[in-house]
Amino acid sequence: MIRSKKKISKEGNILSFRILIDPKGNLITELSGLPEMEAHKVFEGDELILIRKILKEGHLRLGGLHDKLEAELDAFR
Repeated sequence: MIRSKKKISKEGNILSFRILIDPKGNLITELSGLPEMEAHKVFEGDELILIRKILKEGHLRLGGLHDKLEAELDAFR
């Protein structure tokens, strides 16, 4: 009997930005991802350098968007 091995895919959230509406109708922004201090547990070498750069740049850009949208939403209420 030949058994096929299932290809196991490993994926995780490195960095994400979401805009949500909660059950009460409130608009919420969410910025989440892999903490930079934990990246070495998953990545090494050149990949670690790349992931740290992605996290740094992503937080810089998405964090600003997150703050701006939150401020706009607070002013709108």
